[in-house]
Amino acid sequence: MPTLVRKTLGEYRRSVIGWLIGISAFLSLYLSIYPSIRSNPDFYQQAALSKYPGPLKDLMGGLADIASGTGYLQTVVYQLLVPLLLIMFAMTLGTRAIAVPEEEGTLELTMTLPIDRRRLVLERWAAFSLGLLAVALVTLILVLALAAVGDLKVPAGNIVAAHTGLFLIAFFFGTLALALGAATGKRALALAVGGGYAVGGYVIETLGKSVDAISWLRWVSPFHYYLDGRPVFQGWPVGDYLVILAATAVLAMTAVLAFERRDVGV
Repeated sequence: MPTLVRKTLGEYRRSVIGWLIGISAFLSLYLSIYPSIRSNPDFYQQAALSKYPGPLKDLMGGLADIASGTGYLQTVVYQLLVPLLLIMFAMTLGTRAIAVPEEEGTLELTMTLPIDRRRLVLERWAAFSLGLLAVALVTLILVLALAAVGDLKVPAGNIVAAHTGLFLIAFFFGTLALALGAATGKRALALAVGGGYAVGGYVIETLGKSVDAISWLRWVSPFHYYLDGRPVFQGWPVGDYLVILAATAVLAMTAVLAFERRDVGV
């Protein structure tokens, strides 16, 4: 493993562990209560529909099948809350690649190493990718275990497909934050722009299904390619995932080019 990747992973260690514990606690709490819902599905189904009327119901994914194991897993894990947590983690980690050390004045020291700017960005991006992948893999194992214990009756392959999408959508937004940080050197700006795009993209994808005026914008939302294939229900949406991967690769190369051309001041 390259020295800079190993060094960067060491810097990320506490953040990775902290976010992993938090996300795992959330998953454990919410998936552990499914047996109670399964025991009285009609009551919980009606309660969910009455609690989130109209547009709020659309934002939560419709809630039409929340009493089933598949619908519950989609709503609680893969629709909004866990993607939000993982995207927040990914963007935080992404800004720590370039923007945070530049603002803290430590990036100049890193740039004195015998590596060019392109390699610096790519190795920082690789460390970010590995940190995010570690959290995704551990939480996948946890979801598979809890789904089996709770008897959600969701095929393991579908859970793997959905969790892969979860990783990819977080990977996209984390790489976006890294690219914005590489282009501007500003952590707050990277988080604001990336977070705004994430929130806006999610709202457009969920409400765009029923609001014709914004339905065409769904194609520019990363969430369209994450949610539209419904992997928890239908398995692998390979084409959609390839779109997210391609967009992420473009962002990574944009980060390299932007950082190469910007005056950082070593």
